[in-house]
Amino acid sequence: MTILIDLPQVPSRGRLWSHLASDTSYDELHAFAAALGIPARGFDGDHYDVPAEYFDAAVEAGATVVRSRELVQRLSEAGLRRRKRPAR
Repeated sequence: MTILIDLPQVPSRGRLWSHLASDTSYDELHAFAAALGIPARGFDGDHYDVPAEYFDAAVEAGATVVRSRELVQRLSEAGLRRRKRPAR
């Protein structure tokens, strides 16, 4: 099991946000997020957008802190990266 989280550095809606991902499977990611109480609506194609309030709990539950660039790289290497479609 490898759950990854980057530091909460993305500002949006008056909060800072992290990205939570798995480089193993989406099933693993969904189970980890559900165990933390992260709503399913936070799933964004290949990761969860996670408010900073969840960061410490995610790390305590076993998430590995990585830089954002490493998170994307590991998702890509695992074949789990889903690029967003351009807006029309």
